[in-house]
Parts: sequence; structure tokens; C-alpha cells
Amino acid sequence: MDQPTVGILHPGSMGAAVAACATANAAAVLWCSAGRSNASTARAARFDLTPVAALSELLDRSDIVISLCPPAAAEDLARDVAAHRFAGVYVEANAINPVRTQRIAALLAPAATVVDGGVVGSPPVGGKTPTLYLSGPADATVRIEALFAGTAVQAAVLGSEVGKASALKLSYAAFQKTSRVLVALAVGMAREHGVDQELIEVASRRTDSYLSEPQYVAKTAARAWRWGPELEEAADALAAAGLPPEMLRAAVSTLARWNDAKDDGELTLNDALDRLAQP
Repeated sequence: MDQPTVGILHPGSMGAAVAACATANAAAVLWCSAGRSNASTARAARFDLTPVAALSELLDRSDIVISLCPPAAAEDLARDVAAHRFAGVYVEANAINPVRTQRIAALLAPAATVVDGGVVGSPPVGGKTPTLYLSGPADATVRIEALFAGTAVQAAVLGSEVGKASALKLSYAAFQKTSRVLVALAVGMAREHGVDQELIEVASRRTDSYLSEPQYVAKTAARAWRWGPELEEAADALAAAGLPPEMLRAAVSTLARWNDAKDDGELTLNDALDRLAQP
């Protein structure tokens, strides 16, 4: 099989790292530099991605396009791609609910073949090995598996039904991210009463609990701007399934108290708890 040309939309911290893994089995990995920030440009350069000036050029040259962007932008981005009548494989890898994924698949049909994707795990750098779950037409998922063969991204096919990968991604996020928010609230309440160290000591006896990792609260705060929209998508998926979404919507409003801590790598546990208690 010839090596495909791949386009990545848009190279954030996850997208750029995933695209970098694709370079191992691709002729080239392109990204569109128009309107992107200096941080995106630096990230793309660090991962040896090839810049092109316009989305139309990226789509004309690409056999496979991977969409990894903030959830709110997923459908607008797909509309832009559909307007160019892209006819390759489109991997919808954003953290969006299955109904939106299916809408995007319908939007891009019949010109493009849409594969539903969901990344579970941290960006594939520094020894991290996330799994890219896939669902969609078999011939297309085989191509995406081949694209990531032998790389730090582990591809796993869930079947031919578009929506399955999105559902798995959001089901995991609903537990994992909401659990981290609950840790912050528990430690914050304990700190208010001067028993936070005792709480942490109690939790340390249960090493299978997120509560035994209170230092992760600062990382949660720094990622809140990304996690909030993802949990909003998960809440919508719960509602569509007839399940109560209120717990996840409460987690979203809690995360919103940290929106000004975006990607702050210097944040401490106490800083994060202070912002949570005094927004």
C-alpha cells in the first residue's frame, strides 16, 4: 500500500503529537498555518509537520484528514471541509457526542468516507501510548490502523458503526474527568476545616482511588478549559440515552471556575483550591 499524505486539523497539544506519530507511515503530514497562533506554528515545527498556506491546498493534497480540535469547532470545521468536496478518509477524532459525529458523517457524505475516532490517554510523547479507538467502514479503519502501525498511538477498531468510538471516549471521560473534579471538591472542603492532610492520609491507604492523588488537582485546573466542553458533550450523550446529565453539568460549572488557569504549568494544589473557593 502506498504511503498516504495526511492532513491534521488543527495541531493542538494532542493533534500535533498524534500527527507526529503518523509521519512514520505517511508520505507527508500537512497542517494549515492560516490564522493559527505562534504557539501552533512552534508546535508544528517541533513535530516536523509540513505547513501549507490554505485549507484548500491541504485538502487537495491529502488522502486522509484527521480532525482534532476543540469540541465546539468540530462541525464548523467539517462544513469547511465539505465545502471543498474532500473525497478522502476523514477521521472525526474530536471529543464530541455520537449524534454530532453522525451529523458530521452525513455532512461529508457521499464524497468523503468518515471514520469515527476517540483518543483515550495522554498525548503520545515522553513514553505515553494513548489508544485511538476507531469505528466506521472496514476498508477505511484498516487504512488508519496501518497509518499508526508501530507508533506510540495504539489503534483499536470497535466495529463499523459511526458513533461507537465517540461513545467510548465520552463514557470514559464522564468517569475519569468528573472523578478528578470530585477530588478537588473533597480536598477543598477538608482544607476549609483544616483536615486536608488527614484526608490525604486516609486516601493514601486506598491507592486505587483518585483521591490518593491530590496533586493532580492543579493539572485538572490547568486543563479545565478543555475538560469542560468535553464533559458538556458527555452530558448531552447521557441525556440522549435517557440518563440523568446533571452530575456532569455540575462538574462543567465547577471546572469553569478555573478557566483563567489555562495551561498554567506553575499552578500548585493550594493555588488551584484558592481559585476554586474564590472565583
